[in-house]
Amino acid sequence: MQYSETVMDHFRNPRNVGEIENPDGVGEVGNAKCGDIMKIFIKVEDNRIKDIKFQTFGCGSAIASSSMASEMIKGKTIEEAWNLTNKAVADALEGLPPVKMHCSVLAEEAIHKAINDYRVKQGLEPWETKNYDDIHDHVHGE
Repeated sequence: MQYSETVMDHFRNPRNVGEIENPDGVGEVGNAKCGDIMKIFIKVEDNRIKDIKFQTFGCGSAIASSSMASEMIKGKTIEEAWNLTNKAVADALEGLPPVKMHCSVLAEEAIHKAINDYRVKQGLEPWETKNYDDIHDHVHGE
């Protein structure tokens, strides 16, 4: 499997790894079929993502996707962060092999869960999320 230099860089030197104490929102997603687990922590100030950290247990593509996604939404408004797509993450990584595209989807899902966690804690309605179960199934040939 061929990975871009950008994927390799974010895998070898992931940005924003760790945990935020008393985060404003936490999103955790996992895919039992491939074993990737991603947890994203956000700190929000003035409707902007002031800080973001992640912990990912999984393959290189999952770690690179978490790292790139965290870089792409840091400093952005909640709305801008919500609109980050898995395709934008994959494009920023200069592509992921088709069998690894679900890793960028996990990053999008984890960000959505963290933002909705933040919204609920603020007394707001959670935003509607897409259901991605099918992509995880297709990826692993189930």
